[in-house]
Amino acid sequence: MLINCVAYENGTKLADIPIAEISEYLRRPGCFVWVALKDANEAELATMQEEFGLHELAVEDALHGHQRPKVEEYGDTVFAVVHTVELTPTDELATGEVDIFVGTNFVLSVRNRSRQNLLQVRERSEREPQLLRHGPAFVFYALLDAVVDRYFPIIDRLETELEAIEEEMFEPGSSRANIQRLYALKSDAGLVRHAVTPLIDAVHKLFSGRVPAVCENNREYFRDVFDHLLRMNGSLDNLRDTIGTAIQVNLANVAIDESVVNKRLAAWAGIFAVISAFAGIWGMNFKFMPELEWRYGYPLALATITIVCVILYRQFRKSGWL
Repeated sequence: MLINCVAYENGTKLADIPIAEISEYLRRPGCFVWVALKDANEAELATMQEEFGLHELAVEDALHGHQRPKVEEYGDTVFAVVHTVELTPTDELATGEVDIFVGTNFVLSVRNRSRQNLLQVRERSEREPQLLRHGPAFVFYALLDAVVDRYFPIIDRLETELEAIEEEMFEPGSSRANIQRLYALKSDAGLVRHAVTPLIDAVHKLFSGRVPAVCENNREYFRDVFDHLLRMNGSLDNLRDTIGTAIQVNLANVAIDESVVNKRLAAWAGIFAVISAFAGIWGMNFKFMPELEWRYGYPLALATITIVCVILYRQFRKSGWL
């Protein structure tokens, strides 16, 4: 679906144009066209391929989606794949994809499986004509920067969730639930990592060493995106390590809880073993057991059992088993 198609010249918006007039504006010196599509179908991409001369392999990747974040060159055109990470209405993380084609006089962005739009990127660029004069390369940077900056709130949310779990970590009976929450958090962190980590090397190609010609005069902008990605990667490393440590602590808490239960069971089993031992002795049917016929034998047996059990109970209680 076409979102917008706009022509710019010397950093200023000329007009919203129909697709049929794209080639006319591409022939103008100092002019470039910025097209935005959402969930584009095969026919729409075929039209864009014809208008901008896109490579068929890049178009195929954009059509089928589910690509690893990357930056590739096809002649004078740069093709980039960036993953979006956003919260769904059910408060779960979902990934989408933005495919960006950049040439000397055009920018084409194709947004797939994403609820968040990029209209504010266009609005921001149009408010800064001195930067928009850099042409398609600045638009490429603005799109990358907008998608990457949206990772920050997601990472902050993951860190906040981890802190909440850590505060509850030593509450009695919470360890098993915490482990489930930690594994869910680990899965979400992995989802963000899959978007961030491959993009680090990809963006590095845009400002270090030999860079694509269309990006040559905008190295410092792409370096800024690269710095953001490094910060995020560091945060995700810390998050992963802390989650791993928290899981181990909670597993240890589960083992401690089970050990406490086992101690209590063992203590009570010991007390009842004494009762069973005395009852077993006096329950034997030997002919000569004087205390069985003694008048005070029964009370004394009960008293003996009670005293021994009380002594054992006090000892177990003192040692922390009860």
